[in-house]
Amino acid sequence: MSSPSRYSAIAPEQRLPPWLRRPVGTASQLEAVQGVVKQQRLHTICEEGRCPNRAECYAAGTATFLLGGPICTRSCAFCQVDKGQAPAPLDAAEAERVAAAVASLQLSYVVLTAVARDDLADHGACLFTATMAAIRRSRPGTAIEVLTPDFWGGHRDEADGLAAQRQRLATVLAAEPVCFNHNLETVERLQGEVRRGATYRRSLALLAAARQLAPQIPTKSGLMLGLGETQEEVLRTLADLRRVDCQRLTLGQYLRPSLAHIPVARYWTPAEFEELGVIARELGFEQVRSGPLVRSSYHAAGSTMAAS
Repeated sequence: MSSPSRYSAIAPEQRLPPWLRRPVGTASQLEAVQGVVKQQRLHTICEEGRCPNRAECYAAGTATFLLGGPICTRSCAFCQVDKGQAPAPLDAAEAERVAAAVASLQLSYVVLTAVARDDLADHGACLFTATMAAIRRSRPGTAIEVLTPDFWGGHRDEADGLAAQRQRLATVLAAEPVCFNHNLETVERLQGEVRRGATYRRSLALLAAARQLAPQIPTKSGLMLGLGETQEEVLRTLADLRRVDCQRLTLGQYLRPSLAHIPVARYWTPAEFEELGVIARELGFEQVRSGPLVRSSYHAAGSTMAAS
């Protein structure tokens, strides 16, 4: 695995605060999904990202599949997924294998995400459309949310880049997911360090374009806290998301995967997350998930119901 070596000399953080310690779940909750995923030679962000909520989601009939292989062409400083500039060729059978796993596990709600594939002409838009079509053939009743990269790259001219980004986005939205999710991940000041290859403004433009192209499809975004942001910066980011009519929001604590990843600056408390959740709802977000262990797909199926 190629990782940002600049972090390798940083001493380990102190022990996790008590509110971040939780069991991963019982073997029975994990084994069914893990077994099918292994049998079908698939990847899930639940496992690749070591999500602390995966047993809870599996038990609720929800899983998040990682499309495009296990190698990402970006080098984001927070992410557990392996990085590389020469990922393997696309697997033509991946969509059908995901669909077979969804049917075998009788999943009622699926989130499709993908590694960034800047090596592809459409930056991976076809991965989402092909997999959605395959799932609907094998299990028509399953609701499908997409969590996409920014579909940006290969354009020196900003206007040309935005036009190409919009076209790739339109391809995915035409397949009619029940929710379109794209994460800002962090506040504007920290984007360059945390999200290498992506920018704050391009991500906001993608979310704005999604509302324009398919106003019937809800949009969603998420932030990790604990990377050095201030509360004022978080609130400014929430306001920016509302300005592009982003309707759903997740806020969770960043947990450092290894010494090769960017360190945690601080742990936000449950009370602080609760306060941010209240503010987010007051700003007009229709659905908010805010808590230390919340992740992008946490209680994703609830996105199809009234906000809590």
